Amino acid sequence: METTGCGTAIVTPFQADGSIDEGALRALVNWQINAGIDFLVACGSTGEAATLDDEEWLRTVRIVVEAAGGRVPVWAGCTHNSTRTLLHNARLLKQIRGVDAVLSANPYYNKPTQEGQFQHFLALARELDPIPVTLYNVPGRTAANLEPETVLRLAEAAPNIQAIKEASGKVPQIAQLVHLLPRGFKVFSGDDNLALASIGVGAHGLISVAANEAPLEVGRMIRAALRNNWVEARELERRWGKLFEANFWESNPSPVKTVLNLMGRCSDSVRLPLVPPLAATRARLERLAGELGLLKHVPPPDGPAEVF
Repeated sequence: METTGCGTAIVTPFQADGSIDEGALRALVNWQINAGIDFLVACGSTGEAATLDDEEWLRTVRIVVEAAGGRVPVWAGCTHNSTRTLLHNARLLKQIRGVDAVLSANPYYNKPTQEGQFQHFLALARELDPIPVTLYNVPGRTAANLEPETVLRLAEAAPNIQAIKEASGKVPQIAQLVHLLPRGFKVFSGDDNLALASIGVGAHGLISVAANEAPLEVGRMIRAALRNNWVEARELERRWGKLFEANFWESNPSPVKTVLNLMGRCSDSVRLPLVPPLAATRARLERLAGELGLLKHVPPPDGPAEVF
């Protein structure tokens, strides 16, 4: 896998009636690409994939692929806690041309052992071969940690398992992955606030939430770190770190959708069991967005989203 840098785990915009806002999604994709983002991840946790039915999930991936038009790589989320269902979904996903990689998180709720996770991800990789697979270790959401030794086993057993999004929150674990895995295997931070620390120990980039709101700035931060320009990278982190935290003041992606709504990019609608942030949280988000200058380029209510 050649992809490095900053990827956006893009939100899935909804209309007032709860349906997918295809126009807003296409506009977001174009804005992200024009802002210099390195790749896009459709239907991850920030994309509320867990609340999309199969038809909506596939349609969302298709829209992102079509809107990207080959300008940047597009990864598609494909996660389930039933391996049988996961393989069924993988077969559906293979029908979409233009997906550059598949991102799959640990099986949630079941709390599988390392051997269970090994067999689960190996089955997925074999079903998708030769499409590259990126493992997604996010124990805070799934209650299962994917140990570095298991990642190594998977990389050795399936050549198309080529990367991991590591969101354990443990920099030593990220360092262990970098040291243990072959040089061609890519390690991405799954936490905005640990991105620079992760790159410092050898990670290859970030899959970001905050890049939804500030693709230009977060992308610059990551690329600066990757070329060892730590002065610029730290200055950008110092400014934008407040946003990294704010996006998790309430359950993701409610805060990021609120900020995007304030920016005129899409509605703030989320699907149950998620709910919009409390009024007090929304006020804090609006104040912070204003301080960061995110509201300076709000497009007119009936006009197209401005690209800048």
